[in-house]
Amino acid sequence: MYRVLVTDVAWPDMEIERAILREADATLIVASQTNVEFLAEAAADCDAIMTNWAKVPEAVIAAATRCKIVSRLGVGLDNIDVEAATRRGILVTNVPDYCTVEVAEHALALMLTLARKVAFYHCETKQGSYDLQKGPSLKRIEGQTLGIVGLGGIGRKLAEKAAALGVNVLATGRTRKHPSELPVGVSWCDLNDLLTQSDYISLHVPLTSETKHLIGAEQLARMKSSAYLINTARGGLIDHAALASALNAGQLAGAALDVQDTEPPDLSRPPYNDSRVVVTPHAAFVSVESLSNLRTRAARQVATCLQGGLPEHLVNPNAMRHRSYSNQ
Repeated sequence: MYRVLVTDVAWPDMEIERAILREADATLIVASQTNVEFLAEAAADCDAIMTNWAKVPEAVIAAATRCKIVSRLGVGLDNIDVEAATRRGILVTNVPDYCTVEVAEHALALMLTLARKVAFYHCETKQGSYDLQKGPSLKRIEGQTLGIVGLGGIGRKLAEKAAALGVNVLATGRTRKHPSELPVGVSWCDLNDLLTQSDYISLHVPLTSETKHLIGAEQLARMKSSAYLINTARGGLIDHAALASALNAGQLAGAALDVQDTEPPDLSRPPYNDSRVVVTPHAAFVSVESLSNLRTRAARQVATCLQGGLPEHLVNPNAMRHRSYSNQ
């Protein structure tokens, strides 16, 4: 019987995963702690690792001498040392498209919340104040400009939804797109132009060494003082200290943050305690449909690998060249 280590989960049971892995004669071992020392010890006699948000660094990978696959229960890979896994012939997979609709919907919901001050008025009424005049002036969202940083699956889905509301959409990313590659109603520009022209800016890029603090003091200074920043991707894309300073200086009107650096953040500190900042607890990916899809596909990746097949969404195909006989 194979043993599959689950480092951490964001749902109350593992029945979907157990049912699928049972077909591969595998049993789940759910970690009770997520620190590196504990996970390294737990991984030593396991044939696969499934991880949600917990770190799987080289120390854990090195200890997992029987491991054939590390399956990410999510999209981003910044919590897994992919290079270390590749050197040891361990496959790494993710599920890059499971929550495309949900994250796009959440980003759009945050945009509408900022535009119509829904969160502000909700907090005021719950505190007993039913006063329209307490709120800032409101502008219609139709005709305003949304700048999307990263035009992958989520960015494209958001662009389509925003354009349907009459919003002007700009986009930028690592690779310039030809007009024929863009969704209808979307214009391409560089990051600096997007920052200066947009009324709302939404981030949809992975966290890498190149994108860490992509939005810092210099970029925030380029934004309109009436503009808003939205992040549903990775907390490390924003320099939160710079964001707090920019808000304090009136360099932008507000922000909506679903992801933080670190999580959970200290909500008593700026920028999180600023009334102009809407905070949600890394919830953009969640729906009944998305979680079922994620859990099924990640478990199937592990089962396929343990049964000798090639799983979907393999992110390090070079690992195949390093696999020893014991890993087959």
